[in-house]
Parts: sequence; C-alpha cells; structure tokens
Amino acid sequence: MLGIPEWAIGVGVILMFVSVLKVVTARLMPPGYRARSWRGETLPHETEDLQARLAELDQLKQRVAELEERVDFAERLLARHREGERLQP
Repeated sequence: MLGIPEWAIGVGVILMFVSVLKVVTARLMPPGYRARSWRGETLPHETEDLQARLAELDQLKQRVAELEERVDFAERLLARHREGERLQP
C-alpha cells in the first residue's frame, strides 16, 4: 500500500491513539493536578509541609544520636563491670 510497510502504519496508528488518549486524560484530571509545573516547582502548602517534615526529621536524627551515646555509655559500663569480675578471683 503506497510503498509504506504495514508495521509502519501500525506504529503510526498506535502513536496517534496514545496522543489522543493523553490529551483526553489531561483534560479529565482535576484542576489542582494541572497547576503543578513539570519543572519541579512546588505549591506553597507543599513547601510548608516539606519544611515541617524536614524539621521533624532533624529532631529524630538528634534523638537517635543521643540514644546512640547512651547505648555506648551503657556498653562501656557493662564492659568495666565484667572486667572487674574477671580480675577478682
């Protein structure tokens, strides 16, 4: 048919179908979905939420560091206690 291979016609039809489907689904999406930019820009409420989560993460990191120090201290005390028991026959 006009010198165009059948597989090329099939690929063209699939590409057109996907393009039309993409436009239809984009129009059916809620308005808030389309407000986002593909360049990575975030909305103000998202920025506030991210900042709050980062602050909470920093607090958790600090708490874990404090707990690690406590565990290290307890391990040192236990090691000293065990060494004392070994040295005294």
